[in-house]
Amino acid sequence: MAITVNTIQKYKNNNEKFSVLTAYDYSTAKYIDEAGIDIILIGDSLAMTALGYETTHAIGIDEMKIFTKAVAKGVKNALVVTDMPFMSYHTDISTAIKNCGEMIKNGANAVKIEGFSEYILEAVKRLTQSGIPVMGHLGFTPQFLNTLGGYKIQGKTHDAAEEILKQAKELEKAGAFSIVLEMVPQESAKYITENLTIPTISCGAGRYCDAQVLVCDDVFGKFSDFTPKFARKYGDMKSLIFECAKKYNDDVKSGKFPSDAEVF
Repeated sequence: MAITVNTIQKYKNNNEKFSVLTAYDYSTAKYIDEAGIDIILIGDSLAMTALGYETTHAIGIDEMKIFTKAVAKGVKNALVVTDMPFMSYHTDISTAIKNCGEMIKNGANAVKIEGFSEYILEAVKRLTQSGIPVMGHLGFTPQFLNTLGGYKIQGKTHDAAEEILKQAKELEKAGAFSIVLEMVPQESAKYITENLTIPTISCGAGRYCDAQVLVCDDVFGKFSDFTPKFARKYGDMKSLIFECAKKYNDDVKSGKFPSDAEVF
């Protein structure tokens, strides 16, 4: 059965945890959908893991359309959410609606936008009214890396946690169906989660959120440039890819590939 924003809210209401994992291509999306992942996020993290950029700032709207279309084709059940890239929704509401609408046209069921401001609140409200579900993102927001002064934990004090909760409630009121909390102490995330009606999704925000999200390349052990403290490695695809490529290389150069069974 296809998962919708209503399904996600029911999970929250019933105290059921749900899972979120990124995907950037058709086959990966197909496999993790079959594995039962509830939300598949086309994260702008692909700027680094798939395209080799240094930050998420470099990826654009046209690139995200391509990845969204590829992932959506592989998914039958999960809720597909696309990260809106840097400066794709910041200039004016009409541009935000147009760009977010393009992601829905390309197969996404919802979009994710980062940060908080009066403008963001208005954008969330207008997008929701236009039939585009919105996932919010508070705490550490990678697109605001330069203004935050680096990769810093957010919400470490009572006042800071109260501020994030205030922002989350405003996003909830504006129509957001869920909120990612990134790099927030789990005590703060627990407090925020308990005081919201919509679900929270932990990205390094501890065990008390309603869901967890990780980057698939971290989970699979494929991306090795760096690994966040909060990521858990469930496999070693780096070694698998290396060994397969090496064996293939050796077989080609020794004449073992192709065999009689592999030629016409």
